[in-house]
Amino acid sequence: MLVRLIICFTFSQQTASYKFKPFSMRKLFFLFIAAASLLACNNKKSDKEKETDKNKDTARANNVQPPAPTSKPVEEILGSFVGPFGDNKITLLVTKAMGDSVIGRSIVGGNDRPFAGTFILNGRFYDITAKEPGDHKDDGEFRFSISKDSLSIVRGSWQANDMKRPAKGYRLEKKKFEYRADVGSWPEASQRLLKPKDVENLFKEELEFMRNEIFARHGYCFNRKHLRQQFEMEDWYVPNTVDIKGFLTDIEKKNIEMIKRYEKYADEYGDEYGR
Repeated sequence: MLVRLIICFTFSQQTASYKFKPFSMRKLFFLFIAAASLLACNNKKSDKEKETDKNKDTARANNVQPPAPTSKPVEEILGSFVGPFGDNKITLLVTKAMGDSVIGRSIVGGNDRPFAGTFILNGRFYDITAKEPGDHKDDGEFRFSISKDSLSIVRGSWQANDMKRPAKGYRLEKKKFEYRADVGSWPEASQRLLKPKDVENLFKEELEFMRNEIFARHGYCFNRKHLRQQFEMEDWYVPNTVDIKGFLTDIEKKNIEMIKRYEKYADEYGDEYGR
């Protein structure tokens, strides 16, 4: 159509002048070539667009979309996951998962930090990304996965907000915190009122350990590194909180006060005290 218009226009111009010069014929020839090229390009572009649309339709048909977020709680990924985390023991507590949102807490190194993020079911794996608030120097981002075939295992990594710090990888096992008064080296400190003979021959370090063992049974996450390292070697110890004041029994409270008095006495008398 475009070629016809060009020819008609050119021919009418030539007719109006009543002159058919060789120069005019050459001009007509070049115009014809240009129009043909333009038409070919348009056709080629159209074919390319059609091919693109076809490919898009095929991609949509073959693409497997992720499942839509559910409004029901996803209870199978909830729980307390415990294991090594660098030089410490960590408890990763997933408390709520609904829609595509997840919330929980990380308890490690004397810190109890909330986190929030999203999760998606990718095949047989729940992939979770969650961030701590960011107002603490040790905050960062957790990325971990839980397999539907092994819901008791968490594998992932943590990156501090301070990117200069190296990332930490971890493998955690599901382990529910449970208070037990019968574990540890001095379980009697949580079971009955202590008598002077129970403590009067102990060294200061032993008394300190006995007292803090009461806290450890309640899942206290220690700030002091030497205590943290001591208790994290125990299988029964699960860091669960940084505040246990409301969990101590009356027996434990009285025993703690008694142990403190003997610790002070041992500190004052030094080598003269103890066995």
